[in-house]
Amino acid sequence: MLICLSFSSRFNWSELIPLRLWGRTLGLQTEKSQFLLEGMPFRIFGGSMHYFRVPREYWEDRMLKMKACGLNTLTTYVPWNLHEQERGKFDFSRNLDLEAFLSLAAKNGLWVILRPGPYICSEWDLGGLPSWLLQDPEMQLRTTYKGFTEAVDAYFDRLMPIVVPLQASTYKKGGPIIAVQVENEYGSYAKDPNYMTYVKMALLNRGIVEMLMTSDNKNGLSFGLVEGALATVNFQKLEPGLLKYLDTVQRDQPKMVMEYWTGWFDNWGGPHYVFDADEMVNTVASVLKLGASINLYMFHGGTNFGFMNGALEADEYKSDVTSYDYDAVLTEAGDYTSKFFKLRQLFSMIIGQPLPLPPMIESKASYGAILLHQYISLWDVLPSLLQPIKSEFPINMENLRLNDSSGQSYGYVLYETVIFGGGHLHTRDHVRDRAQVFVNTMYVGELDYNTVELSLPEGQGFRQLRLLVENRGRVNYGLALNEQRKGLIGDIFLNKTPLRNFKIYSLEMKPGFMKSLRHTAGWSAVPDYFVGPAFFRGRLWIEHQPQDTFLKLQASPGWEKGVVFVNGQNLGRYWKIGPQETLYLPGPWLWKGSNEIVIFEERTAGRIIQSVDIPYLGRTQYVD
Repeated sequence: MLICLSFSSRFNWSELIPLRLWGRTLGLQTEKSQFLLEGMPFRIFGGSMHYFRVPREYWEDRMLKMKACGLNTLTTYVPWNLHEQERGKFDFSRNLDLEAFLSLAAKNGLWVILRPGPYICSEWDLGGLPSWLLQDPEMQLRTTYKGFTEAVDAYFDRLMPIVVPLQASTYKKGGPIIAVQVENEYGSYAKDPNYMTYVKMALLNRGIVEMLMTSDNKNGLSFGLVEGALATVNFQKLEPGLLKYLDTVQRDQPKMVMEYWTGWFDNWGGPHYVFDADEMVNTVASVLKLGASINLYMFHGGTNFGFMNGALEADEYKSDVTSYDYDAVLTEAGDYTSKFFKLRQLFSMIIGQPLPLPPMIESKASYGAILLHQYISLWDVLPSLLQPIKSEFPINMENLRLNDSSGQSYGYVLYETVIFGGGHLHTRDHVRDRAQVFVNTMYVGELDYNTVELSLPEGQGFRQLRLLVENRGRVNYGLALNEQRKGLIGDIFLNKTPLRNFKIYSLEMKPGFMKSLRHTAGWSAVPDYFVGPAFFRGRLWIEHQPQDTFLKLQASPGWEKGVVFVNGQNLGRYWKIGPQETLYLPGPWLWKGSNEIVIFEERTAGRIIQSVDIPYLGRTQYVD
């Protein structure tokens, strides 16, 4: 139940929106304990939404819902590893068109706090850092190590010319950016006392003039400071005195919660975490009552499409699920939750003008059963579509000679070598993250962090030993970032002898590969029972305008673990261990008429998947 709080003043910011403040020069400033925007008192009511997790066609819908909730500011990270997937090749097009996203925020009356990293955490692979940085065996991420700063400088040289013209106090037509964050939660890393100053100067020297901020949890706050930037704090539970703790690191400054966690993320094999809506809105009300500004992380979480999910490594390695629903204010598909309406009620009490009406929600479709009628074994794909790299020693994914020497970032790698006889196979913990082991095409077992040895059956003559290794997602938070190389990261031993002379196949499953797969010979009818790894395909026929839907594999007997592609788009991973049981399929990625569904199944395949109109993210557990 919402606690009753009285607010001493109501705010009317109807004129304080980007496109109405032409020719401004002051931007966001501080005056003792309050923010000023163009000289007028201002409170940041923010919400996080990441353009790279939401189909471009839905950006504006989510922004309008922000406005309808009572927010005035949007915050977003910028993922370096998407914008520079190969060293020196930049992509700011289509769903990565940052300029279009920021301009759309301005059009819809939202200010922007930009969080360009270079590290972003965000439950995103390697915290947004490109994996090719790890080709350097001496790499020290998030430090002033020369190999890292040179790469950051080259990236910022390309990024900042997009950002600088959209700053609030330098853009004559209503730029939305009122603040820029210096790195992200560095106090929890803090390996180099000179690093934060380096990042700050990298921003300033390229034309950033808006207010700078840092962002840390309470324990990291004092270690993540940098002179000239406003310190902000991240939390979910408002401990007594937490906001006052900011006074110990900076006096007479406005208080800002950069990340108020509205929910939480999920890991494979765990529950679907939810956070009580009443507790959440009561905490928001308490923060506002104390005079602080706040940003809701997340307002809308979206999806870790493709292979981009991050991972945790505390007591053990745990990879994040595909959905980034986060139990946020809007669902993964952008629908309203009770949190939205409770927050809208709260903000309407504070804001001195009526809030916009919430936009209509998009209806979802249930297209029913989809038959996967054809398949092709991975072993049949190898000769025609993939050229192996030959190496005496195993090579980790990042150091494969691929993608203009940028290596392989995501997906799978197949390692093949010849063995004589069987015996004891031991990884010495060199598998990252999970390997299926085959002798010729016979499945023998799995190797991962917990299982490091297998017995290989004896046999006559020479046989092929195959290890299909999956990169399940790089750790995105903590002190282990430098150790996130994937594939086989060292020798594998058979009867205590290191294996040699490998053929290595890259299975990154990029669009070019998927297009070639569509036209390859060898597809045949799916038998009654088949054990993977293999690709399966079927067709979804849509008569009318396509709508959002959810693909459910767990309800279909047989599907175990793999990846789903629709019309060439990688929706992400599924895994029978849950918690997530449906994959979000946005309507804009579907076509009227025939739609191709391709599934890469690692192990046990089914025949049918279901298109349903309601997501199922698993057994729920409340965040403590």
